[in-house]
Amino acid sequence: MMDSKALLLNIQVVAAALVCIGLVGFLTRRNMIIMFLAVEMILQGVALSFVAWGRYHGSLGGQVMVLFVITVAACEAALAMALALMLFQRRGHLDTAACFALGEPDQVTQVAEEVLPQGEVEEPEPQPQWPHLPPAGRVPQRSPEQDAYRSHV
Repeated sequence: MMDSKALLLNIQVVAAALVCIGLVGFLTRRNMIIMFLAVEMILQGVALSFVAWGRYHGSLGGQVMVLFVITVAACEAALAMALALMLFQRRGHLDTAACFALGEPDQVTQVAEEVLPQGEVEEPEPQPQWPHLPPAGRVPQRSPEQDAYRSHV
């Protein structure tokens, strides 16, 4: 039978391995789904560590902290799904380099450009013109087509 210190050490080694594998997965991949799965693996390693420390000290504090970790993981998964769906809808792929293009239209984005073969020039995609709200206090400019279309409003 294993004593409590040896059991704590073994569980901490497994938890550290989960955190390290998740960290390597997060830092080396560019696919958003893989990155969020790596973050989930990191959170599970932390949760395992909390349970091990709670068992070692004979308290339920570790299990309570795991409930908070699970709550954070659920919120992170919901945000990840929303971001992934938005990125895939707009760009057609889940490469994180394209994620920076989802910002405000007036802000400068700093994205590492892919290197093209010599002599090949990439044509920019036509950007859709989305309607946006004017700053507060200004009356928006409307075209006659909008007035004719929205005469009943």
